[in-house]
Amino acid sequence: MPEMIKSPSDIKTAPFDPRFPNQNQTRHCYQSYLDFHRCQKVRGENYEPCNYFMRVYKSLCPNEWVDKWDTQRSEGTFPGRI
Repeated sequence: MPEMIKSPSDIKTAPFDPRFPNQNQTRHCYQSYLDFHRCQKVRGENYEPCNYFMRVYKSLCPNEWVDKWDTQRSEGTFPGRI
């Protein structure tokens, strides 16, 4: 298990966000990914509150999307504004 998950009771999904009231959580996934990387860019990689956004996007986003976005970021072709 990843280091932040100590037991099965630690596994939680993303809480309700009134900005994304619909069933389709695609935008919430993408926005949380952007927010995580923006937070790390501004606050630094060791800033603990940024991990909230990481937990949300890891809960909502398909792994293939995250892998693709990470590859695009490393290649400098990511379309989002981080």
